[in-house]
Amino acid sequence: MTNVKGSPGLWRIVLVAAAVMSVSMGLRQCFGLFLAPSTAALGASAAAFGFAVALHNLVWGLSQPFVGALGDRFGARPVLLCCGLLYVAGLLLFAVSGSRFVALDIGIGLLTGLGIAGTGFGVLLGAVSRAAPPERRGWLVGLVSGAGSAGVLVLAPLGEALIAQAGWREAALAFAGICVAMVALSLLLGKVPAQGSTRQEAGPALGAWGAARMAMGHPGFVAMSVAFFACGFQLMFITTHLPRFLGLCGLAPSVGASALAVIGVCNAIGSYAFGLLGQRYSPKRLLAGIYATRTAAIVLYLATPVTEPSTLVFAAVMGATWLGVVPLVSALIGRLFGLANFSLLFGLAFVCHQLGGFAGAWLGGIVLDATGGYDAAWWALVGVGAAAALLQWPMDDRPRSADSRPQAAAA
Repeated sequence: MTNVKGSPGLWRIVLVAAAVMSVSMGLRQCFGLFLAPSTAALGASAAAFGFAVALHNLVWGLSQPFVGALGDRFGARPVLLCCGLLYVAGLLLFAVSGSRFVALDIGIGLLTGLGIAGTGFGVLLGAVSRAAPPERRGWLVGLVSGAGSAGVLVLAPLGEALIAQAGWREAALAFAGICVAMVALSLLLGKVPAQGSTRQEAGPALGAWGAARMAMGHPGFVAMSVAFFACGFQLMFITTHLPRFLGLCGLAPSVGASALAVIGVCNAIGSYAFGLLGQRYSPKRLLAGIYATRTAAIVLYLATPVTEPSTLVFAAVMGATWLGVVPLVSALIGRLFGLANFSLLFGLAFVCHQLGGFAGAWLGGIVLDATGGYDAAWWALVGVGAAAALLQWPMDDRPRSADSRPQAAAA
């Protein structure tokens, strides 16, 4: 077998996965830029837009285990192609429809939610984890995870400029065209090789249902998944409502786009760094530290005047911890259960993340419509984040397999 360190197949998989992740995640992180202009044109409220983004997260989360199971069984490429086309269809509906329900709930909520389930973390990280040798897996997963916000560096300023100069519908059409290019790029993924070390770590062939039952019976997996709720809650509130919040504070729309770009830069660095750190230190403790750091950053941001410099510093801190959770959660899943059903099990944990995203995006709109501001929603982010840190720190991270369940239970 070719030495994996020089394997062109491995690097093709990593580069294609990183590029697809960059576009797929970058597009959705720009939804908040469309809040004010699209709701005015469609006659919708901020809560209606927040619900559409919340529905996007809910559909993504609920479909992720099933899409992940398809990726485990049939490989990543066919799933990427099918879900990528759904992503394109959702953006097109958002761009051209004059109906609030069709543009927001069907376009943004349902179709892009299904689309990102197959072009985001679960399927792509499963492909990279299987192709990579153990000694390089953490930092390669971190590299691909970091690409999830790298795309926003280009897409956020591009979207803001297109909305200002051409209109929000034209900007959405341009985003749909970029998504078509992402689908075409997915064709280059090829077949994911299974390295010898990966096969040894795959664990017993339990089937999807058996693997799911085993995971849901592991107290550590359950604790990690529940804490993952806070990640989605905090991040989706920020991506959906930060631009509008800054407008209420009297800052220019360009500050919101700049903040998203700073998040993207710092996320790329942070995800890569946490991928490396997760190979040397306890992933569960690093996760607890991320949740605590984010929560402290929110408290400090609210305790000082909201200015452009303070916003960019806040964005840098949040970005550095933004998707650093993903390589750590991936490492814990691999440690607990092996890689045979990685995409399925990541999808199960991700359901909680997306329930949090649903709550964060929708709550922001509800609070804004009810109070004219976001104060109550921000403090909800603080409470949820603190609870997640306390839950994650003592997580049971002992490996569990089909053959070791009785011993683990008795330990």
